Amino acid sequence: MDLTSPPLPLRDNGFDMVTPDPLGTEEENMQRLREELKAWKERVVEAENLKADLLFSNACAEEDCANAQEELMKLKGLQGNDQKDSIVYRDTLEDQLHQLYRENTELKKDIEKLSKELEELSSVQARSAQVQKKVAEMKLKFSHMEGMNNDSDMDTHCVFGGNVKIPFRLNQNQALLTFEDEEVAQRLIKKGKHTVNLDNNKVDVRVLPAPLDMVVKFELHVTISGRKINVANIPELPIPEDWMRDKLELNFYKTQKGGGGEIENVTYDSESRRAVITFLRPGASNSFWGSPKYPFLANGRCYTLFVSSHTDLRLKNCQPYCGVSKKTILLKGIQEVEEDEESIQDMIEIHFQKPSNGGGEIENIKYVSKGAAYVCFEEELTVNSSNSEFLHGNWYFMSKIDP
Repeated sequence: MDLTSPPLPLRDNGFDMVTPDPLGTEEENMQRLREELKAWKERVVEAENLKADLLFSNACAEEDCANAQEELMKLKGLQGNDQKDSIVYRDTLEDQLHQLYRENTELKKDIEKLSKELEELSSVQARSAQVQKKVAEMKLKFSHMEGMNNDSDMDTHCVFGGNVKIPFRLNQNQALLTFEDEEVAQRLIKKGKHTVNLDNNKVDVRVLPAPLDMVVKFELHVTISGRKINVANIPELPIPEDWMRDKLELNFYKTQKGGGGEIENVTYDSESRRAVITFLRPGASNSFWGSPKYPFLANGRCYTLFVSSHTDLRLKNCQPYCGVSKKTILLKGIQEVEEDEESIQDMIEIHFQKPSNGGGEIENIKYVSKGAAYVCFEEELTVNSSNSEFLHGNWYFMSKIDP
């Protein structure tokens, strides 16, 4: 029922207002009025119920509206918080990005630094490999014996020095000269340019020092044990290692057969088939010098063992040096002439031997007209404080490289 609409006529509301029949009885009229009142009460009850329902619905709607407004406020608050969080998150990401840029820049600098260090290390390793190769190819020369004071084992101490060989490449139209007096070579180098008469042709040549490669000086200290020997070529026998040690001890104990006497210790390696035998008596190993082969009796057979001195090698005072021969000069820019190589070499030698040309006595000379040649400087080094080595200039011709 809609309470806001205008009231309908009584007929339309289900009532019929009739004029009392003057002929009807009063009781009938009362009965009809009761029924109409009853109908109106029912209608009022229905209207009251409808009103209560509408009020309840209105209250619910207002509550829902309030809840909706509260939820809306919460959403707006969350939106504001989300915006703040978004701004903070964006700022955090920007800070992290800037930090990454800074770290990336630092990493690039570190990479460049490490690359330079790697290049330097590679260069050092290359020089080290070059030094190792030169040391491996170097001939050793006995220097002296060291004292054996307070040496209870009667060890022998020897010192060897490296005999340095430095190859030098002589290219086409170049000459290498070594003088007896280094002052002559230094005077010619200081002058720089010289005019040489070759086959009636005046040729201007440049005089330079001979640039030599790096050289290595070291001392090899060798200690030969007076109580130990090395044993090799030990046969493979189907026996335990401790039995083999016992057999080796018995075999080298027998002094009447050339042994060294009482043994202190035997170290045996079955894989390499080698052993180190330590005698109790100092100087016992000296009896095996000059006898590299030694008989070994085992399982009814006689085997041959190889015996050698037990040595301790120590490399000392190993340092690289820049080799410079102050007595040697290098001639460059020698023009080709019709004369043969030997004749040109003689002309160069004659020119630089004359004191009037600033020269002097020549110890060695080599001229190359075509191709290239290798000569080898061979020196015994004496170290000075500047880490440079002034060589004597002794060299010899090695080989010729044809063009």
